[in-house]
Amino acid sequence: MTAAPTALPPSPLNEDRKVLLGRLVDGLDGPSLWWLSGYTAGLAQVHAPPQLAVLPGGAAGAASQAGQRLTVLYGSQTGNARREAEKIAQAAEGAGLAVRLLRTDAYATRELASERLLYVVISTQGEGDPPDDSIGFTEFLLGKRAPKLPELKFAVLGLGDTSYADFCGISRKLDARLAELGAQRVLEAGQADLDIDTVAGPWRDSALAQARELLKASPAPAAAHLATVTPLRAVSAWSHERPFPAEVLANQRVSGREFKGQGFLQYGSGDKDVRHIELSLEGSGLAYEPGDALGIRHRNPAVLVDAVLQATHLDGNTAVTSGEQTLPLSEWLATRRELTRLSRPFLAAHAERSGAASLKQLLDPTQPAGLAALLADHQLVDVLRRWPADWDHDGLLAALRPQAQRLYSIASSPRRVGEEAHLTVDILGYHAHGHDHGGAASGFLATLDEGGQVPVYIEPNERFRVPADGARDIIMVGPGTGVAPFRGFVQERAETGASGRNWLFFGAQHFNTGFLYQVEWQDALRRRELHRLDLAFSRDQADKIYIQSRLRERGREVYDWLQSGAHFYVCGAIAMGKDVHATLLEIIAAHNGGDAEAASDYLTALQTEGRYSRDVY
Repeated sequence: MTAAPTALPPSPLNEDRKVLLGRLVDGLDGPSLWWLSGYTAGLAQVHAPPQLAVLPGGAAGAASQAGQRLTVLYGSQTGNARREAEKIAQAAEGAGLAVRLLRTDAYATRELASERLLYVVISTQGEGDPPDDSIGFTEFLLGKRAPKLPELKFAVLGLGDTSYADFCGISRKLDARLAELGAQRVLEAGQADLDIDTVAGPWRDSALAQARELLKASPAPAAAHLATVTPLRAVSAWSHERPFPAEVLANQRVSGREFKGQGFLQYGSGDKDVRHIELSLEGSGLAYEPGDALGIRHRNPAVLVDAVLQATHLDGNTAVTSGEQTLPLSEWLATRRELTRLSRPFLAAHAERSGAASLKQLLDPTQPAGLAALLADHQLVDVLRRWPADWDHDGLLAALRPQAQRLYSIASSPRRVGEEAHLTVDILGYHAHGHDHGGAASGFLATLDEGGQVPVYIEPNERFRVPADGARDIIMVGPGTGVAPFRGFVQERAETGASGRNWLFFGAQHFNTGFLYQVEWQDALRRRELHRLDLAFSRDQADKIYIQSRLRERGREVYDWLQSGAHFYVCGAIAMGKDVHATLLEIIAAHNGGDAEAASDYLTALQTEGRYSRDVY
């Protein structure tokens, strides 16, 4: 009698990738299929921790039995939550525990009721919102369809930014909701600021200890014999901890006029300075796909460092030690500390040193509006000047957060530009006597000349990719510098011979100064690399026209494209992303009989299928 085949776990592949997989294996003989399985297993071990640790004897299903497996879910916007989740999974696997690691949008929510041990690592986006890959999971858990979970044990690690009033807002909501559903918290929720490891490290150690107590540890599965498997692409030695010094090949202005202010770039009303920057990755081994981001390590502008030193009356040449490193204070401020975003811990420390009652009042948790306003329109130097305090060198360094690395959507396809990465950067100027609007990193990039160097690394964005099936149509919504990844998308689709149509919605304030890559888009239309282009320039007429207006005007066609299998992408500011989402709901409801709830379910399904992707910031 032939043995019954072993039941396979649910496929993590979307429909597009299943189609490509079917084409790949079609006609392969047995030896070829065995070689392919070993090759892909080798890639999985090189590029990421396994999604599921298989127990000895190949009994993957046994790991799913109650009390025998740890599930680690992560929701990540910039990669930090993913890295922390990977550390937890790797530590658990090294301890002999059965563990699986999943991004939240790859998790089948129907499995939640049968989970017994669940760790969630999630970042907060904007003011208390989930990252895009966690929207569906969050809506499910917070909604009425979530099951009771009396047998579940859980812990939540939140990553956030205390420059926002609702710090780690989404992780606190999920932690409270899981407890409300009857689950037992095994560890208090962690809330990590930009200096992630000071909280995440101890939390991870405690979480691992809890998992070892709750699960029966078994010997770690023996590594497969994959010595003969050689990945096609070498793994780069460069990372966010050790960035690659990329040479600047070009730094060109692609928007309207500029003028110089005191010490740093400044702007008049309506003026924009947007740069197209080309960087060489030659010899680095760094590889990316359109949709990925480039992380940079920047220097804070000298005028900002000087302003902080003047406000604190400290000597920038004084050597200060932190950890195992000793540097002049001015160098710490220029390269290692965050000077353009306030944090609640720093404000609390400054309030104590200054004795300012008005600042302490703003920190009152019962009056969040005051703190939100302060965080929105003040930066570090404003606080130092408004509420003078007696800071010493060591105290100031300890109170400031580590510098946050900045991510920029890559505006190119390596299939067209080779070992280069292109960026589209809006230069947001810092005013020595005003406020910074996120301009320290972009200002650093603006000052780079050809031949200069900038430390970079690749931050993958698996959620934001062109369809694996080149026959699929795509709709891209990217106002302003949000158009950057779509330049890469169009290049990629042209180079790979994708037969699907490309439709771009672009918006800016003015046609003359804000139409980024105008000549390239016109050439792409002529070559049929871009099939449709809709434009919205909000300030060129009395009635403001935004990108949402163009979407509504083309609503019937947008809906028809989606119904025919198109992928929909959005890149840009968080507020714009919310407006576009609301407009999409209107469009779908208008053409499905007016059912708003069904429209919401439709969009959620598109997200789950990987056909509705956002990269908002």
